[in-house]
Amino acid sequence: MVNQPLVSVIALCYNHERFLKEALDSVLAQTYPAVEIILVDDASLDASVAIAQDFLQTNVSPYLVKTIFLPDNLGNCAAFNRGLALASGKYIIDFATDDIMLPQRIEQQVAYFEGLPEDYGVVFTEAKYIDMSGQHLWYHYRDRLKHIRPIPTGDVYADVLARYFISPPTMIVRKGVLDELGGYDEQLAYEDFDFWIRSARNWKYAYLDKCTTQVRKHATSMSAQQYHPGDPQLRSTYLVCQKALKLNQNESEQQALATRLKYEIRRAFRSSNHREVILLFTLLRQLNRSSPIYWLVQKLSSLAIPLPKLGHTYFRK
Repeated sequence: MVNQPLVSVIALCYNHERFLKEALDSVLAQTYPAVEIILVDDASLDASVAIAQDFLQTNVSPYLVKTIFLPDNLGNCAAFNRGLALASGKYIIDFATDDIMLPQRIEQQVAYFEGLPEDYGVVFTEAKYIDMSGQHLWYHYRDRLKHIRPIPTGDVYADVLARYFISPPTMIVRKGVLDELGGYDEQLAYEDFDFWIRSARNWKYAYLDKCTTQVRKHATSMSAQQYHPGDPQLRSTYLVCQKALKLNQNESEQQALATRLKYEIRRAFRSSNHREVILLFTLLRQLNRSSPIYWLVQKLSSLAIPLPKLGHTYFRK
């Protein structure tokens, strides 16, 4: 097939020495021919840079490969933006180099994307989660999220605001979306919630019912750090909710934000992130959707009082 659209895979590495070669091999094994790889190492402290340099010297890639070896650690959002500045593709994949692409991923997603109207900005798929050794753990939808079927598509703004349902590593994004947003917000500790909110305001999402990606779960991944005491991602969640408050346009979207805030308050309180509880509660109060239980929680947080045992059942939701 001629004139196939170019796909830019921005491969982000930080201390992924154990997984890096397998991740890069999975990109090289793609059945889709029009790919550029932009490898960004965010000042890894392990042997990742040496492994990447050796890989580039010993493997003849069918794809154009660009590299950025950052001298200082910038964080995921800023590192991605450095790669995005070099991207020439019509479509972009944000690819963490501890994950694995299945061979037909890009071919399947591009074919699906090309058949969609121009107002669709994101295609996401099923994912298979694996452990450190590559052993199967669960599937994103068929095993753990059956309660959200049918999976939201099209205008998903209120859906992504209210709850998590997309596996971020499976997404392929129209570059025009990222250009419109100015890339990721570098003031944040993580990118997906903010990207979903800002992009879904103007662009539609489509779900492709195929498993395209193996997502690695391990103790040092960003997702594993969520809701631990002192988690910086919670502050970012609060900042994104602030943005949503300004972006919302109707009552259903306000209710979606309230649902999100209550969820985050419960998780923040259970993990003793008391400052974030108070911040999130201020937004809930602005929406006029508080209740006595959440008023009590923010009062307990202001005194740094832990959750009584009787409250754990409710706050586990």
